[in-house]
Order: sequence, then C-alpha cells, then structure tokens
Amino acid sequence: MSVLFEPIKINRMEVCNRFARSATNDGGADEDGFVRDRQVTLYEELAAGGVGLIVSGATNVQKQGQILPYQWRITSDEHCRGLSKAAEAAHRHGAKVAVQLFHGGAEAGTYGASRGFTAKAPSRLSGDDPFFPFFKSEYGVLTSGDIEEIIRDFGKGARRVREAGCDAVQLHGAHGYLFSQFLSPYINRRTDEWGGSLENRQRFILETYREIRLQVGPDFPVMIKLGVQDSFEAGLKFDEGARTAGSLDDAGFDALEISSGARGPGWNKTEFKTGIRETADEAYYRLWSREIRPLVKSPLILAGGLRSFELMEKIVAASDADIVAMSRPLIRQPGLINRWRQGDRTRSECISCNQCVQALVEGRMALCGQLDKGA
Repeated sequence: MSVLFEPIKINRMEVCNRFARSATNDGGADEDGFVRDRQVTLYEELAAGGVGLIVSGATNVQKQGQILPYQWRITSDEHCRGLSKAAEAAHRHGAKVAVQLFHGGAEAGTYGASRGFTAKAPSRLSGDDPFFPFFKSEYGVLTSGDIEEIIRDFGKGARRVREAGCDAVQLHGAHGYLFSQFLSPYINRRTDEWGGSLENRQRFILETYREIRLQVGPDFPVMIKLGVQDSFEAGLKFDEGARTAGSLDDAGFDALEISSGARGPGWNKTEFKTGIRETADEAYYRLWSREIRPLVKSPLILAGGLRSFELMEKIVAASDADIVAMSRPLIRQPGLINRWRQGDRTRSECISCNQCVQALVEGRMALCGQLDKGA
C-alpha cells in the first residue's frame, strides 16, 4: 500500500490517509454566511471520493473581515447547525473536517464598501503602492482594542467549531490576509507591541492561538496555513517565515500548511499559479517545506499545484511533508482519490485555468469551467 493511504494523527484527530482538500471558498453559502444544502452535498461527495481531511473555505470570525459574498461565517451560535450537517456528511464516509478561521483585514475593503463597513489593517499603505496591489479600497488602521476584539472573536469561533462537531480548526495565516498582513514587515509598519521586530509581528498569531486554546482545550487540533514568503521584494523574506514556523510549532500548533504570503500582481505571484502542465511545474512550495521540516515537530501539509500521484508519494516518502493537499483538482474531480486508490494513477485532469477562482471573484459558485466545454 502506498504511504499516501496510511493514516496520520494530528493531536487527537486521526486522518485516514494523507490527502487533504486544501481550504477552498466554494461560493455556496447564503448571504448571511450560513451553510447551504448544496455545500453539505459537496462535503459528502469529497469524503465519499476518498479525501481524508476536508478544510473548509475561509470562515469569517467577524463580518468586518469578509472579502467575498457567500462565504461561511461563524459569528453566532446559529451558524453551528450548518457546520454540523457538513461534518456529519463527511463523517459518514470516514473523512475529517477542519474549519478555516479567517479575517481579511484590508482585503475586506471592496466587499466592506458595498456592505456599509470599513475594513481595517495593521497599518496604512498608499493607494498606489507598487509592491502590494490589492489594498485599493478605503480602509482604516486597527487599534489595540480592535486587535484584542478580533483575538476574542477567533476564540469564540473556534469554540463554536468544536461545539458543532467538526474535528479541527485552521487559521488562515497566508495570502495577504490579516495574519499575513501582521507578519509582513512591509505591510505592518506599527511601532507598538504588534509591529517592528519579527517577535512583535508574530504576536497577533500567538495571542490568537493562546485564546483559542483557552476556548477549545488541549486536545482539539489547532492548525495554521502559514505564508512563509511574500511575493514581492519588499515583503516577508523566507528566513523570517521559516523562523515563524518554528515559533508556531514551539507554541503548540498541531500542524502547519506551508504556503505563500502576501500576493504580488498576476496569477503567478499568487497561490493560484497557472500553466501547471508538467510534473516539473508542480509542488511549487516543496522546497520551502523541505527547509522547514527540521525546524518543526508537527505534521506539515503541502499544497501548491499538486497533480501527480507519483510526485505526491515521493514528497511524503521523503518526509518533505506529511500530508498533501489539493484544491482545484478536487473541484474538477471530487472522486480523484478513490480513482487513485483503485489503481488508476493517471494525473489530475485540472489544467489550472483558474476559471473556478474567477467565478468566485464574480460572485458565483466555484465550479470547473472546463467541464462545460467537455474538456
């Protein structure tokens, strides 16, 4: 049996294999952030298709952190009912569900402007900033009181996730959203205890982790998707990102998913790289994960253009990562893992055209655009 079909434990949670559905906004929630039946069906399809760990799309702990319509929220106890249904659907087929807790920071600006609230970030950047092209809408600066309130809301969200019967939480600390904004020395220009040195820039993540632990206890898995390098020259450098991975592991995070930090211009300066046609184009965060491996004891999760079974098998066998994660391939083929288990190891059909991502930007559900074309 392939190493990819061996179980693995993350804190008390046992995942039946090494395949994760990396966090994916599917655009299927209602306007108030409640889970819809079509999302419950999707989670059942993914679990029945062989995915061991399903990580939800970005789930807002504050309405002021929302960046797109039709995202999940966990801002009230009423939101737990839908999460329970999704978790139960996945559990029927042996999969686990982690809810990704999220705050967009300044990237909530465009959505906020359409919904009557002003987004906030660690610091203020000019509107025509050449290095960070996504802060184009109006936003304010977080006060210390704002930061403390957000930390409390992450804790409340994690408690609700556990009460809903889900199996874990994952903080979204990548891709230029709020945790990533605090880590980036270019974006975070604060001069108080939340900015300046790397230790101060890590503080927001670490204080959030401590609050979550108070709310969920020691045995509930708390993971993080960590951006270890920004995609523009003046941003977070890998050496600081790797040191942060070590610090978060020391603090007690149960698993780290290695990814990129704040985005640059164009798809290939983001996590949604295109043109992944050959095996050599895949696993574009593997070298980062390999370098971080000696610094952490916790399981490492690797995403980033993975399409080929044989390459994923080599990555796990070499201990460059412990779990491999996919998003776009599972939008096209929810049953991909079972096909591989049954012996057909053909590469994923996903061509990384990003039509699924563009659909989200336009307020539609993330579906594979190539299926409509018979590709």
